[in-house]
Amino acid sequence: MGSSGGRLRSLVREPLLHFLAIGAALFLYFHWSGGGSGPTSSRIVLTTGQMEHLVAGFEKTWQHPPDAAELKGLIDDWVREEIAVREAMAIGLDRDDTVVRRRLRQKLEFLVEDVAATAAPAEQELQAWLDAHADAFRSEPRLALRQVYLSWGRHGAQTEADARAILARLVAAGPGARIDTLGDRTTLPQEIDIAPRSDVVSTFGEDFVAAIEGLPPGVWSGPVESSYGLHLVLVRERVEGTPASLATVRPAVERELLDDRRARQLTAMYEVVLGKYTIVVEKRVVAPAAVAAGQGGP
Repeated sequence: MGSSGGRLRSLVREPLLHFLAIGAALFLYFHWSGGGSGPTSSRIVLTTGQMEHLVAGFEKTWQHPPDAAELKGLIDDWVREEIAVREAMAIGLDRDDTVVRRRLRQKLEFLVEDVAATAAPAEQELQAWLDAHADAFRSEPRLALRQVYLSWGRHGAQTEADARAILARLVAAGPGARIDTLGDRTTLPQEIDIAPRSDVVSTFGEDFVAAIEGLPPGVWSGPVESSYGLHLVLVRERVEGTPASLATVRPAVERELLDDRRARQLTAMYEVVLGKYTIVVEKRVVAPAAVAAGQGGP
């Protein structure tokens, strides 16, 4: 049973099987949307599926089912739209229209993506994805610190010497040293309780955080430079990021896995369909006037 289940899961993930499913979906779609009727056909078929779609849209808008006259109006409007689309395509109004081309591409790709997402990922597949992308889901490192700030503008050439003098006092006083009367006034916090690394970066900058990540905890160190000036820093606590369990990040893992599956399915579809076409890219001809543009005259 286990081996047969594994073979079934591997088949579900097989790109060729997905592509065959896409082909079946396209067949059903065209069958549902009118079968063989198309822009070059004189036959217009309103299928029962399309009729139900029209009625459902009417009920959603007007909060009641259409009566006989309203239903006839829906049908007449649908027929006019179908005629308009076919006549427009017959005279080439759909060609070289960026909006129409993009919409057609979107509809095709949406159909392919929907097929690719029909099979829910198995537990083993989700765990394998998490294992392969562990860093993306790892909990963020956290920091707690105290700091004393010195301004380049206030101390000038003496900034570093003054910082080292204050550092000596802080080291002598220990981790609990009083710091509210030391350094220069600033809007930067003198103490940060345990906080995500990104929060500390948003306050002090990436270079500052990168520098203090190598400092020993519980000891006054520095000076550490930031874009604001110099800092004497005590790292009170450092908590490293930890790998996430599937139970805590399952929705995000499933979302990213399905996004990747859709992207790979689109690539597979285009690679298969590309074989039907011969691609010719004509050489770009640069007009003489364009070549001469920008050159100075006599």
